[in-house]
Amino acid sequence: MTMELTGEQLKITETRLKKYLPRSQQVYGYLVLMNRSDQVRADPVKVLVDRWPEFNVIICKPQYEKGDLFKDTPVFANDEAILEETIRKSSVIDWTRFLCLGINLRHVDIFKAVASEKNVPSCKLAVCHMMILKDVSDLPSIDSSMDESHVGLVNQSWKFAKTREAVGMIRNMLANFPSCCVLDAEAKPVAWILTYPTCAMGMLHTLPEHRGKGYAKVLVSTMAKRLHAQGYPVYCFIEEENEVSYNLFKNLGFTEDPSHREAWPLQ
Repeated sequence: MTMELTGEQLKITETRLKKYLPRSQQVYGYLVLMNRSDQVRADPVKVLVDRWPEFNVIICKPQYEKGDLFKDTPVFANDEAILEETIRKSSVIDWTRFLCLGINLRHVDIFKAVASEKNVPSCKLAVCHMMILKDVSDLPSIDSSMDESHVGLVNQSWKFAKTREAVGMIRNMLANFPSCCVLDAEAKPVAWILTYPTCAMGMLHTLPEHRGKGYAKVLVSTMAKRLHAQGYPVYCFIEEENEVSYNLFKNLGFTEDPSHREAWPLQ
């Protein structure tokens, strides 16, 4: 049996998840934004738990609108047996549609097993370092943000996008969550960074002709300071093979728990 958390329950859960960081970072980030609706418009999502008030599993189930595709489903679990039992329920995970699951790497085999039982095609797996910053005091910053008019620009550069389904997700991020960009002489963005609904920084990109100028460093620094000032967690995910980005964030003071990895099975 699962139940949906609302109101004060969400605030209590946010506080409780702090003791499980960094494993709970994605779900924690989702709740941080949901519980601050006066500052940002959080993505519509149902926060489901296996029981209350003491929970073992939390799943943030996105609410899809027409044309939606790229929406993460962050998962936190303390008990793998209960996790496996929970995700078998169609009311919790809709295995008939495209899924982008944000889970701890150690839970991947459970999801693959359940997916196989439900005749879901084999999936791709993106494994990432989770980098967290605690001290933002020495970082430089700039003061420019993006808006919905830049959807096409971001969509063209994001490796997972270039589809109609991704446009809705990017538009939502630009309209409702913090962003930062470097502008050229004509006030057009040439480098930028956005914020995902889980509060993680992402989609960092610099146009090829403007690389090598240190823009990425300033963008990450600015976003980190902005998120920190608003009381949000400051973190990001970097694919294991992306050594350039990993070194960038590491040199800026981001650290990781070497025993922890996040994974996204994409089907």
